[in-house]
Amino acid sequence: MHQNRFAIVLTLALLAGTFALYAAELPQIGQQAPGFTLPSQDGTNVSLKDFSGKWVVLYFYPKDKTTGCTIEAHNFQVALPEYDKKNAVIVGVSVDSSESHKEFCAEQSLTFKLLADTEKKVVDMYGSTREMSGNKLAARNTFLVDPKGKIAKVWTQVNPNKHSDEVLVELSALTKK
Repeated sequence: MHQNRFAIVLTLALLAGTFALYAAELPQIGQQAPGFTLPSQDGTNVSLKDFSGKWVVLYFYPKDKTTGCTIEAHNFQVALPEYDKKNAVIVGVSVDSSESHKEFCAEQSLTFKLLADTEKKVVDMYGSTREMSGNKLAARNTFLVDPKGKIAKVWTQVNPNKHSDEVLVELSALTKK
């Protein structure tokens, strides 16, 4: 009986520690988007405030050059003219380095900004951290930021195959209002 209680307490403590890893809250609709500055694939620093007056599709993804991330990036790239028409920019964030982003963009002909959050501060600020094989990566979440810098829509655990289409539908609905 005593061992069972110990096992239960230990299990609960481990679960609490696991949840603490994901404790950062997702920014909510209507809330000001947390500001940040990160290096891009071309080595220049990019800040969220640089896009003031535009819609920003801020998408977090786990890793350059992986299947799902490549599909998601390609879909955003293909739809880029549609985003341009809606005064929207695409900005991807992962914990990969600027150099990794540079290679990924060159290999995949990506023209939008990919930002390197190697210190994992922005993924934490956006509640978009996940553990994978003992490494802290970005979770596949997206935040649509309106031209005034407020969160307009949040998607979590997105499907990279259809996500760009989902974002365009929502952006179209919001820009008609």
